[in-house]
Amino acid sequence: MSSLFSPLTLRAVTLPNRIAMSPMCQYTAGPDGLPTDWHLVHLGARAVGGVGLVISEASAVLPEGRISPQDTGIWSGAHVDAWRPITAFLTARRAVPAMQLAHAGFKASTYRPWAPERGGVPDAEGGWTPVSPGTAPFAPNYRTPTELDTAGIAGVVEAFAAGATRAVDAGFAAVEIHAAHGYLLHEFLSPLTNRRTDEYGGDRAGRMRLTLEVARAVRAAVGADVPVLTRISSTDWVAGGWTVDDSVALAAELAAAGVDLIDTSSGGVSPAQQIPLGPGYQVPAAARIRREAGVPTGAVGLIVEPEHAEQIVADGEADLVLLGRELLREPYWPLRAAAKLGVTPTWPSQYLRAT
Repeated sequence: MSSLFSPLTLRAVTLPNRIAMSPMCQYTAGPDGLPTDWHLVHLGARAVGGVGLVISEASAVLPEGRISPQDTGIWSGAHVDAWRPITAFLTARRAVPAMQLAHAGFKASTYRPWAPERGGVPDAEGGWTPVSPGTAPFAPNYRTPTELDTAGIAGVVEAFAAGATRAVDAGFAAVEIHAAHGYLLHEFLSPLTNRRTDEYGGDRAGRMRLTLEVARAVRAAVGADVPVLTRISSTDWVAGGWTVDDSVALAAELAAAGVDLIDTSSGGVSPAQQIPLGPGYQVPAAARIRREAGVPTGAVGLIVEPEHAEQIVADGEADLVLLGRELLREPYWPLRAAAKLGVTPTWPSQYLRAT
């Protein structure tokens, strides 16, 4: 029996297989961060293709938490209404829909990738002043952030909890907290970007405080049955930055706070990062966190071949394999994987012609 195509139960939700769609920003939201037909087709095509867990792009819990003015959000009832047809379609295809809850921190208010400009979007073009643990920008051409005070931090925690409640109301069966890639929670975690001396800075415990407060608030908001995932950057790939040792400690604390799976990515907080790219380059971190923190993990990063994905799950290196760009290239990847692994797909027969 294929390990990749075995079910995975997280709380009251059972994924039909161990294949997940990694969150990928589309930069195509309508006014005020509302999803559009693009998102229905983008996410829906992967559900039709057999992906077990379909995770939305980073959806901001506050307007100023968007990466770009074209990012999706979940800060109002209008977002709930706009997401509902999308989650209904995913659920009808037997995929489990999950929302990634996000706040971009000092990487907010930036141009989308294909814009001719780079860096921070000015107010005159729909931009805003981002927030961060301090006042240093991510890069010279990014906007200078405002340092969050304790009231602002409390507001972020409340916004994540409210966003989680709205996500469930919108039909998402699971939520993921985005604490990776140099966005706000990661900025608080990393010693490269958190130079605070109050209770939200200093040693590792202080730097982890905000992420753990968010995790506890989100768990309380969604109740006992809804899975909560957290995406982390397992290492900054910069000397003196966040390390895999730190991630093991964080993962154990997140599990105690009610997080069910650690989505193990890396990097993003510093332009100085040096990443040794290669197939499965982040899998060892997922395996170590799973082994030492005793929490389920997801592996992501240049995993493209079905046999590799199968081996990762079969060898116990991770409980879930997340695919990003490979699913952009090949929405029906699970069908090819099933054929190569000798598995008979269990989703409706009208979708099997791709094999």
